[in-house]
Amino acid sequence: MNDVKAFVFDVFGTLVDWRSGVARDAAHFLQGQGRGAHEADAFADAWRGLYQPAMEKIRKGERPFVKLDVLHRENLEQVLPVFGIDTRRVPAPELDELNLAWHRLDPWPDTVEGLTRLKSRYIIAPLSNGNIRLMIDMAKHGGLPWDAILGAEVAQAYKPMPDAYLRTAQVLALAPDSVCMVAAHNSDLAAAQKCGLRTAFIARPHEHGPAQTIDLKPEGKWDWVATDLADLAKQFGV
Repeated sequence: MNDVKAFVFDVFGTLVDWRSGVARDAAHFLQGQGRGAHEADAFADAWRGLYQPAMEKIRKGERPFVKLDVLHRENLEQVLPVFGIDTRRVPAPELDELNLAWHRLDPWPDTVEGLTRLKSRYIIAPLSNGNIRLMIDMAKHGGLPWDAILGAEVAQAYKPMPDAYLRTAQVLALAPDSVCMVAAHNSDLAAAQKCGLRTAFIARPHEHGPAQTIDLKPEGKWDWVATDLADLAKQFGV
């Protein structure tokens, strides 16, 4: 523990409830389009379902790096026809506003307390695929007390590419093993571990709703496992 100087965090799912937040804004949008608010959860899931495929094109070098806001906006236009909505009939400003749903996600109940306690002794920053402005707006909305905004846009690489982790440590002027990656996703921790970062797992069993089947428990030899962020802070004596 004494070797850890900074904690970096996955954000979507680990620190904030993306599904409920996106569904909340989607419900209002869908009703305005003559659809039912009951479709909002499915809409959020479908939109999120295009997240990894969109980034994969960049990881493979099939297109230059663009920030997540751009990918979310492109993905939104792909999702609309699935729900019977003609993209051409929706004013662009209305789609732009819906795209900002990702900027207004609420933190899990333990997030702000846990971050604040860890911040009292350690550097804390996001290591998210979200872009800088997205992370700033989310921090303002939810009271996330970051020391810095780091992640994909700073590294110009999307997780789980090694550069996403290694450049983040480099920006902090720390060796990888002085940085602890905190995530609710085993795959994220596995990629960080391969880059030499320390790892901490926190389960978020409701990230994908009541029928979630993945990431319900730690599936690797992570350095720490905590019930929530407050428990992780307690393990580190803060």
